[in-house]
Amino acid sequence: MSAVPPDPAVSAELPVRLPPGAEGARADRALYRIATLAGHTSDPRAALRAILAVAVETFGAVSGSIALLNPDTARLEIEVHQGLPADSDTVALRPGQGVTGWVAFHGRAQLVPDVTADPRYIRVRADVCCEMAAPMTESGGQVFGVINLDSAVPGGFVAADLALLVRMTDEATAVVQRLWQLGHLTGKARQLEALIGIGQSLVTKLEQQELLDTITRAARQITGSHACAFYLFNAATRTVRIVSLAGPAAVPAVPDETDLPVASCLVAAVIHTRRPVEHANVQSPEFHDVIDLPRDPALRSMLATPLLYEQEVIGILAVFTDHIHRYNNDEKRLLGALASLGAVALQNSRLYSRVFLSEALLRKNEQLTTLGLLAAEIAHEIRNPLTVIKLLFGYLGLDFPEGDPRRTDVRLIGEKLDQLEAIVTRVLQFGKAPSSLHSRWQVAEIIDDTVVLIRLKLAQSKVRLHFTRLPRPLLVDAHKAQLQQVLLNLLLNSMQAMPDGGTITVTVAEDQLEGAHHVVIDVADTGSGIPEAIRDRIFDSFLSGRPDGTGLGLAIAKRILASHHGDIALVHTSPAGTTLRLRLPLAKA
Repeated sequence: MSAVPPDPAVSAELPVRLPPGAEGARADRALYRIATLAGHTSDPRAALRAILAVAVETFGAVSGSIALLNPDTARLEIEVHQGLPADSDTVALRPGQGVTGWVAFHGRAQLVPDVTADPRYIRVRADVCCEMAAPMTESGGQVFGVINLDSAVPGGFVAADLALLVRMTDEATAVVQRLWQLGHLTGKARQLEALIGIGQSLVTKLEQQELLDTITRAARQITGSHACAFYLFNAATRTVRIVSLAGPAAVPAVPDETDLPVASCLVAAVIHTRRPVEHANVQSPEFHDVIDLPRDPALRSMLATPLLYEQEVIGILAVFTDHIHRYNNDEKRLLGALASLGAVALQNSRLYSRVFLSEALLRKNEQLTTLGLLAAEIAHEIRNPLTVIKLLFGYLGLDFPEGDPRRTDVRLIGEKLDQLEAIVTRVLQFGKAPSSLHSRWQVAEIIDDTVVLIRLKLAQSKVRLHFTRLPRPLLVDAHKAQLQQVLLNLLLNSMQAMPDGGTITVTVAEDQLEGAHHVVIDVADTGSGIPEAIRDRIFDSFLSGRPDGTGLGLAIAKRILASHHGDIALVHTSPAGTTLRLRLPLAKA
């Protein structure tokens, strides 16, 4: 920056042109008009136009302007003007350049009685002879703007005018800052409302690509960005993939489904630091070699923030402007909040997929279990007549002499009967849960682990689950996976009975039956109840009250509880809900 010339002399001999009383009235009127602007408009630009109009009228100026400091370019740009050429709003001054720049740089008001004698003056209007300017200074002492007035008469402004302009500028500064603060708060309220709406929308997205596209569109909209990109990070392979892109002309730099090495990517710094990273101009030569930058020549500044889940990076959300822009802390916090919502929604989507897969596997296992139980039932039914046949065959006493072919036939028939008995025994033993798989478990732990498996499905189904447990632990000797299968079946049935949401209550209590101590688990829902026609047969195989049901779940549950020396029963059902009760013997001390 070139050296700034010293202040030109301001003549103390310039007369005050109004009597003291008239000067005071002029000042009061001007200050009052500016002070009341905050109550008449919420638009800072409209307030600046009104402030300039009051200043021009008060001092009889031929022209004037209000220039504000652009934080991105560090230049003074004319925000509003009056009496200047139409293209004056394209003028941008460096701090120290011109009278206006000098005032902004030094933070002091200036009066130039004769602009032709001042080397700092930059002529915008040909007939300007006199100029005065005052800085707009915030509470911390930082200049953010300058009010400038011009006169066509040499010495058209006097020292008293400059003093009044300073007072008017201070009042105008307070008005503009109040309006900016109001606009800031209003914007924050809109952003918060938008974030809440986005968060509610994200939790309903189960398909991952739809979720990612929603996040990028929302980030672009809420930040007012030109484009937005979503990168998924694979920690195992140290690669990223552009999975969603929103923007008018942005296209991926590489084909879809391409894994990119982190070391060659623009977002590498975000992954390494786990913190937001911004770049002022991604079109600069140093970014020409990055392979993850979307192909859009309009892209300029970039802000990228990580999606963190349990302190690990799972993705990166990046927004781009089409002009050089310096991101402030509010913008970084806003994008960070959206990234946090996105991280939770993305992880939920992945867990939903696992839950649905687990449910499908559970249904398949139910079918396999039923086939096994059905085989066991058939084997059991075969064993009784087979035993009779074997006994009767033995009582026949068929003992043929050596060399008689019938002797060989009798031997073979006996062997085959033994073989059939062995097959039936193996089938029956296979249908039983091996006792070696039984362990001692806390009932509350089994229920807690089961609820974890379906917690996401509960949220998706808008179902609340309340678990009431006893203060002391209750222990059972059981096959944990089989008991979880029973509970899962009951909970899934309850959710399907409440398509519009509802409440499931799981209650644990201690009871005595025939002198033995038992644990009782009640599973109650607020669903539509079990149809009266099938209430007495709900534990029969292949009986279902749903078109898509297999009718196997409760039958399997009944058999599993029986193998644990327990039982399951229907306690209550009505259009207001259903309660099923599980009973298991407590483990002996």
